[in-house]
Amino acid sequence: MPLPAPNSSWAKDLSEFRELARTFCQKELVPHQERWSEQKSVDRELWTKAGEVGLLAISIPEEYGGGGGTFAHEAVLYEEQARSGDGAWGVSVHNGIVAHYLLNYATEEKKKEWLPKLASGEWIAAIGMTEPGTGSDLQGIKTRAVREGDEYVINGAKTFISNGGMADLVVLACKTDPDAGAAGVSLIVVETSREGFRRGRVLDKVGLKGQDTAELFFDDVRVPAANLLGEEGQGFIQMMQQLPQERLIIAVTAVAGMEAAIDLTIEYTKGRTAFGRPVYNFQNSKFTLADAATEAAVARAFLDQCIERHLRGELDVQGAAMVKLWTTERANKIVDDCVQLHGGYGYMTEYPIARAWTDLRISRIFGGTSEIMREVISRTL
Repeated sequence: MPLPAPNSSWAKDLSEFRELARTFCQKELVPHQERWSEQKSVDRELWTKAGEVGLLAISIPEEYGGGGGTFAHEAVLYEEQARSGDGAWGVSVHNGIVAHYLLNYATEEKKKEWLPKLASGEWIAAIGMTEPGTGSDLQGIKTRAVREGDEYVINGAKTFISNGGMADLVVLACKTDPDAGAAGVSLIVVETSREGFRRGRVLDKVGLKGQDTAELFFDDVRVPAANLLGEEGQGFIQMMQQLPQERLIIAVTAVAGMEAAIDLTIEYTKGRTAFGRPVYNFQNSKFTLADAATEAAVARAFLDQCIERHLRGELDVQGAAMVKLWTTERANKIVDDCVQLHGGYGYMTEYPIARAWTDLRISRIFGGTSEIMREVISRTL
């Protein structure tokens, strides 16, 4: 029996949108997993198809080509994507992260230029924070942007960039004042058609193999000064303002992922026999799944509370760190237990539980590692 869908206030009145998202994921994502894994990217046409049915920029106002929805709509899409078993389509970065940097900090002229292209799928968006020598320490980035008249000249490198292999637009964290620490960080938008931009490898990862996670290089890339988001030196503050939503998105996919893993494992253990009876009927199986279902229910309740807080504008840095830490740690434990209950088949990549196991592992790292989450939480105690 599948675990129930969310039934909290944020999820109400979204049944039609959920059906749209579910149908799209089952039709456009599920059949292509093996091929996307081999080519290390989704098809470009997936983005335009998603734009045509209204699944891009869904929480961006209609005046900029968006869907005019809320984060609740975003959460539904990410849940249905996770439940479909897809880890390839980087829509959460495009929709839930980059589009909101543009909405909140770009000039009115640039919002009207960029956001409709994201909403239609004409452009794919990425965000460039992590560098080869810098992970969670965003104050230590080396990518440099120097103002020359009405332009910035950018030099540097980024790595582990989701959507990097196909991105048309990158929100780039740069140092505009290398001596000012966090106060010297600025966010500048780089269109990848500009001279001096080049892509490195699409990286070979343990999981999320169908996602075009890439290295990006900037060699004297010139962009208009109008591509600066907000003011110089505000980048670190802007990133801190947007990180709660990013971490909440990760929590959404973690909870949906653990729920899907439990459903898969219940179905498998009830259909698989050992020693003349279903694997589910062994006490170890029943107790393991009872614990998993209970932990998933607790995680769901906490996640729903945080989503409701976010919709009211009340989710703070501590709450976002807590929900990201708790849900990703529990999801990894639960999915590992589910692999164990599948026995040897759980280690075979053609089984969805194996892909869930490898895909979910990164959730404890990106968006801030579990260790960083604990540090963030401890500062508020």
